[in-house]
Amino acid sequence: MGSFSMWHWLIVLAIVLLLFGRGKIPELMGDVAKGIKSFKKGISDDETDTAAPGKSVDHKADETK
Repeated sequence: MGSFSMWHWLIVLAIVLLLFGRGKIPELMGDVAKGIKSFKKGISDDETDTAAPGKSVDHKADETK
């Protein structure tokens, strides 16, 4: 149950290439990169919305204690 030999990795690589094809892997990675960029843009848009001065909510503590 040790590490895999070089033959194991070659077989795994061959199976991956057969399943996805040579052109499909770069296309898949491009889609992942676009998703990450979109996610980062959405996060930064949310941060700018919450930092807007007109949209803040003041919270007052209940002083009836």
